[in-house]
Amino acid sequence: MANSPTEPQFFDSFDGIRLAWRELGEGQPVVLIHGYFSNATINWIKYGHAARIAEAGFRVIMPDLRAHGDSAKPHDAAAYPPDVLMRDGFALIAHLGLSDYDLAGYSLGGRTAMRMLANGARPRRAVISGMGLQGIVDTAGRGSYFHNVLTNLGSFARGSSEWLTEAFLKTTGGDPVALLHILDTFVDTPRDALGHITTPTLILTGEDDDDNGSAQDLAAALPDARYQAIPGNHMSAVLKPELGMAIAAFLAA
Repeated sequence: MANSPTEPQFFDSFDGIRLAWRELGEGQPVVLIHGYFSNATINWIKYGHAARIAEAGFRVIMPDLRAHGDSAKPHDAAAYPPDVLMRDGFALIAHLGLSDYDLAGYSLGGRTAMRMLANGARPRRAVISGMGLQGIVDTAGRGSYFHNVLTNLGSFARGSSEWLTEAFLKTTGGDPVALLHILDTFVDTPRDALGHITTPTLILTGEDDDDNGSAQDLAAALPDARYQAIPGNHMSAVLKPELGMAIAAFLAA
């Protein structure tokens, strides 16, 4: 393990792309996947979520997605085939030799975790946060929003949703070219496929977050899931301690 949770470790994914991850704590492994434009440090470490989960007895494993954080950000479109983030997730689990583990993600991380569940991942428990049913079964809608932002940077009215999204991109130091390619990796999960995911799952979303459709409907589509609301909207829920507290409580129950 690295000496601190802010020190990245690296591995080569299935196609040789170099990816980073961070760790904190000891115990039952849980893989936490961050959201689009973000990274492990901002999504999980900065606001104390990783520490809260680690304190509950978990080895918290936090990858930086391809094109994010300290992971490689290639500009070649060939590095972004459909479902590449899912494949990266499986590659990390194989690299670390995990068999008994938990899986959680926020926003794009939640969608990535769901793609893993739909394609054979069998964690002990899962948490899908910042994600609703529409963001799982119809990824094009939200993808169009981000495509508009990334191809029109600097043109949005101050205070608009697009302007705020661009401001977040600047905060994270994101690479617009690499992040635009990420949009080509999105794959819909058919609703009937959700009915075959038997992993006990928490659907955890800000009470004012409807960016990706209904979280309640997503919980209803899964055989063993429950919905929980926490304060905030899609952006602000990440800043609040309730996010990490709810994940820790569900995984430790």
